[in-house]
Amino acid sequence: MTHDHDLVLRPTPAQTEAALNPPPGRNGGDLVVETLAGLGATTVFGLPGQHALGMFDALRRSDLRYIGLRVENNAGFAADAYGRITGEAAPLLLSTGPGALTSLAALQEAAAASAPVLAIGSQIPRAGLGGGRHGYLHELPDQAASFRGVVKSVHTVRTQSQIPSAIAAAWESALTVPHGPVWVEIPQDVLLAETAIPVVTGGDAFPEELPPRPELTAVAADLLSKAARPAIIAGGGVVRADASGKLKQLAELLEAPVVTTPGGKGAFPWKHPLSLQSWIEDRHTTDFLEDADVLLVVGSGLGELSSNYHTFKPRGRVVQIEADLGKLESNHPALGIHADARLALQALLETVSERRDPEAPERVREVLGKVAERIAAQELTLEQDVLASVRRALPADSPSFWDMTILAYWAWSAFDAKGPNHMHSAQGAGGLGYAFPAALGAAAADPTRPVLAVSGDGGALYSIAELATARQYGLNVTWLIVDDGGYGILREYMNDAFGEATATELTRPDYVALAESFGVPGVRTTPKTLEQDLAKALGSPGPSVVLLPAVLRMFAPTHLG
Repeated sequence: MTHDHDLVLRPTPAQTEAALNPPPGRNGGDLVVETLAGLGATTVFGLPGQHALGMFDALRRSDLRYIGLRVENNAGFAADAYGRITGEAAPLLLSTGPGALTSLAALQEAAAASAPVLAIGSQIPRAGLGGGRHGYLHELPDQAASFRGVVKSVHTVRTQSQIPSAIAAAWESALTVPHGPVWVEIPQDVLLAETAIPVVTGGDAFPEELPPRPELTAVAADLLSKAARPAIIAGGGVVRADASGKLKQLAELLEAPVVTTPGGKGAFPWKHPLSLQSWIEDRHTTDFLEDADVLLVVGSGLGELSSNYHTFKPRGRVVQIEADLGKLESNHPALGIHADARLALQALLETVSERRDPEAPERVREVLGKVAERIAAQELTLEQDVLASVRRALPADSPSFWDMTILAYWAWSAFDAKGPNHMHSAQGAGGLGYAFPAALGAAAADPTRPVLAVSGDGGALYSIAELATARQYGLNVTWLIVDDGGYGILREYMNDAFGEATATELTRPDYVALAESFGVPGVRTTPKTLEQDLAKALGSPGPSVVLLPAVLRMFAPTHLG
């Protein structure tokens, strides 16, 4: 009998010839880019630095497309979005010390959002490794330690022969559910030294699947089939697993209402009769979910934003499907199923019994009606009109990327994403500056659709240098900047808490003139002309900026009692 693990892949004659006669002039950096190409990478992001020049020189000899950003953190955000849009591991090439450390906030967001990013950084020469203080440029006592608390896995290379296997192991780690960022570091001298190692021609790395335990899905199916008032919370794990279709099938089979978290936007059709949409921060929704006798939570850890700031206290049985073991039952006791959302939902589809609940759509309408009444009583027509204008201007199949800004907080609850994997924000880690560089990464992944980025003026100043990147590569991104002269949400928080705000006001540039100085068209709009101006910008190829001077307000929270 022949077992799969007994099979050996034999090289083709061409591979044998390439192995026996590698081209001259290759270095350790060539092994990096050859391995990436062998694994299926086509595009890499990054920013060069002295220790990493071996990798960047090797790019010249490869077919990989390089998108260079102006700040390492922004390069990380671009790789994050590329990974979210494609589902592939996005290579991110960085230099030692300050360059590597500048990417950490982006890698934290990728970890929180389960975005597959393969970060490859250089290290000081091997002679300096080991914790001594040798005085090398960019030297850290333990660079890898800076990443261990952020990324899924850390892979350290000491010799050229380790490069292909280390990168393949990191690639597999990044793409094994839950997806996430990984870190590989390679010393400068290893990257620069000439190599006699054959050209890397193979590199298949197969991520491990995470199927559910059948005894657990059997219990879950029985609970859901017999439930009187089932409900479903769909998180980002549904989107990442491409499981939206299976979620819809299961919800219809059970006639169970569905609410999506900010990370799960688009996982369930917005206008579906069973859709509670995304008003998960609303107390009416919280009350409805607490009343469920069986609550199915798929791909969410029920963290702060997904639990109405931890005020959600379920009274019924909770079934939680989660690929991240650290999130399983971390906030609420549950029947915890450690599994990929797609595989677990498929198992439930095969085992649940159909149940009929003709009153479920009416209960959904009642909750949404109460939410609408609450918002209407707050006289927030400007905010609702601005968000509606954005939705009408944005093509239904275009992705959007949102910074941590008041309009984004509205969008988490009130924006129809029009489909899974269409709306993305920095709500995982909550850092500023995400939207525009992430949109550039998405445009690099799919140049056939215009991409929208939405920032406040505070967040925009984190990313303004990337207007040069957008222009250099002709990336099809329209950047909507809502300018309220400061950190608007912090202004609100401080005024509410202390009666006045401190350190929130900003002297800002003329964003239209600034965009035009980069060769990027800019237009100043108003709430009344926003839809027209935004649609025109999105319909024009290449980058553009739309500036909306406006002070927006948040709807009143419901978690403060």
